[in-house]
Amino acid sequence: MVSTLKKLPYESRLHRLGLTMLERRRIRGDLIETFKILTGIEKVDIEQFFELSDTGYNLRGHSRRLTVNRCRLDSRKYFFSNRVAK
Repeated sequence: MVSTLKKLPYESRLHRLGLTMLERRRIRGDLIETFKILTGIEKVDIEQFFELSDTGYNLRGHSRRLTVNRCRLDSRKYFFSNRVAK
C-alpha cells in the first residue's frame, strides 16, 4: 500500500512500518482466542473446540491442559483446536 516501500523485501517493509510478520500475528490471535474460550470470556462451549486432559499432577499454576487429537485428514489437522494445542 505504501508506494515508496514497493521495491523493498517483505522483512524490510515490516521493519520500517513497525509491524510483525503475518505468521506471528496469526499465532498471537489464536492464543488470545484460546484464552478467551478457556476462561469463559467468549460464550462458546469449551468441549466444542478442545478436549481437556485429566492429569493428576500440577501444571505450573493452572489446571487446564489441552490434548492433541490425532487426525488423518489435512483439513482437520490444521483446524483451530489442533493448531493451538500443538
